[in-house]
Amino acid sequence: MCGIVGYVGAQQSINFLLEGLSRLEYRGYDSAGVALSQGSEKISSYKAKGRLKNLEDLIAEEAANGTLGIGHTRWATHGEPSFINSHPHLSEGKAFAVVHNGIIENYGELREHLIGEGYSFLSETDTEVIPNLIDHCYKSSHNFLTAVRQAVRMLKGSYALGILCEDAPDTLIGVRKDSPLIVGINPHEEENYLASDIPAILPKTRDIYLLDDGDICVLTKNQVRIYDMDGRLLEREIFHVDWDAEASEKGGYDHFMLKEIHEQPQAARDTMKSRLAAGQPVNLDQIHISKEALETVSHVYIVACGTAYHAGLVGKAAIERLARIPVDCDIASEFRFRDPIVDENTLVIVLSQSGETADTLAAMRLARKRGARIIAITNVVGSTISREADDLLYTWAGPEIAVASTKAYTTQLVAMYMVAIHLAEVLGTAGAALLEHLKQELLAVPEKIEATLERAGEIKEIAQSIAKEDHLFFIGRSLDYCVAMEGSLKLKEISYIHCEAYGAGELKHGTIALIEPGTYVLAIAAQHELGEKMTSNIKEVKSRGAKVISFVSPLDAHCRKESDQSIVLPEIDSLLAPLVEVVPLQLLAYYVSVAKGCDVDKPRNLAKSVTVE
Repeated sequence: MCGIVGYVGAQQSINFLLEGLSRLEYRGYDSAGVALSQGSEKISSYKAKGRLKNLEDLIAEEAANGTLGIGHTRWATHGEPSFINSHPHLSEGKAFAVVHNGIIENYGELREHLIGEGYSFLSETDTEVIPNLIDHCYKSSHNFLTAVRQAVRMLKGSYALGILCEDAPDTLIGVRKDSPLIVGINPHEEENYLASDIPAILPKTRDIYLLDDGDICVLTKNQVRIYDMDGRLLEREIFHVDWDAEASEKGGYDHFMLKEIHEQPQAARDTMKSRLAAGQPVNLDQIHISKEALETVSHVYIVACGTAYHAGLVGKAAIERLARIPVDCDIASEFRFRDPIVDENTLVIVLSQSGETADTLAAMRLARKRGARIIAITNVVGSTISREADDLLYTWAGPEIAVASTKAYTTQLVAMYMVAIHLAEVLGTAGAALLEHLKQELLAVPEKIEATLERAGEIKEIAQSIAKEDHLFFIGRSLDYCVAMEGSLKLKEISYIHCEAYGAGELKHGTIALIEPGTYVLAIAAQHELGEKMTSNIKEVKSRGAKVISFVSPLDAHCRKESDQSIVLPEIDSLLAPLVEVVPLQLLAYYVSVAKGCDVDKPRNLAKSVTVE
């Protein structure tokens, strides 16, 4: 989840490094640093705890020169956020500098070995073993690439690395294993770039190499060579980025999150484009499962983390209702540790916005090892998950910069509904009239989201009261409960208010003990067939003094009457209601965060792409 950038060329590297790091701030970080190399001069490094501006201020006071450089934004895993623990890390003699994204699982063992060889360590990090290990290997080989190859063979864990060598002031080496890393090429300017994500290099080039696990890239200003761990030269196709760099800018909105909330109608249209049309079978381009293969599927697992997991819960309901296949939705970090029953008759659907989520990737690999077929639903073209899956569905949400996911979630929902309808069409498990009705309803969703966004003023007023609270509750039934969990996650992510989501029917089994006069309860009630049940639950909390704000279907005849305040949602089939009812909850979280003065786009302790377990 850290950000990595690297530069080799004819110009001073510092401006590119700082700009690239700023474009990776959305990944979350607690410190930043750069290392520079210039001709025969020794490697110099500059590091600062906190925001990138602290590093910029430090560099402004120094003569930070170097046509070769690496940069890093760190999110602490081993060792507290501090100057000493910040990257880049240098070898003891400062001959090598390394930036690292991932976790070295055997760093303790390597550290003890290197201490025995006479090395000393300054930080608490796992990363510091890497430059010292390379230095140790270099003493026998006296070859930069050979030393890197020998060192990384001894590492266990996940890593993306950017490496400088004092004796090679014109060469930058990158290594990828289980953490994202790309190479940008720009022969016209005699420059090449290294980065952990595309936005960092997009102002410079649209032509990139997507590195695979085990790749070692060697960059000079005029050449990029990619090797495997055995030193064999590899061929890689150039990937051309065709989305606009301005898509990563705020576009007039105060925050990326608000911009991305308002981009949801178009994102939903883009995800359905060429795949869903009235009167036509669903066309899921890169999903090719025959009827014969589907008929052998005895069980489906949906595996994901965080917001994607909540989208998976909705997908579970849709697949079971339409395709009539049993579905389990699992948190990816738990899936592989419970010895799941997975075999060649299992279909596993993995959801990941980034396509690099470490726990989801590990769960997917376990399922594949046991013979399961894998469908990946992701937003990032060329990501690891997209490349390793058997079948693939891109969500086309476009770049999502805010840490708190919004349009990625709604497009994941659209994707899950399309998969459910597709499975039902292939298997013949649902009536043609019902499936056609759902297609028509899905196609109308962008307009209904737009109508919901027009209620922003009302939601902003509600947020002013919510912002004063220390804790509150979300309740819902069936699919509304799935959305309540996502609404609760959004609010706690960016406003730091303690809130929990409960199945409304579970209140009487213990949770209602926490309700006291003045407690806010947000009731999600768009499953209009459950309106009477939800009304009873609302009455239960009202009788204990709760203040109830409900989000209801226009067909509701009960919940509104019992609530202190209601937001009426556009009419939509109850199966698809999550697509519209989540929008006011996203807006509520946003406006509460703003009212509290929180950092909306970069909430504390969180990162956009979670590439460590």
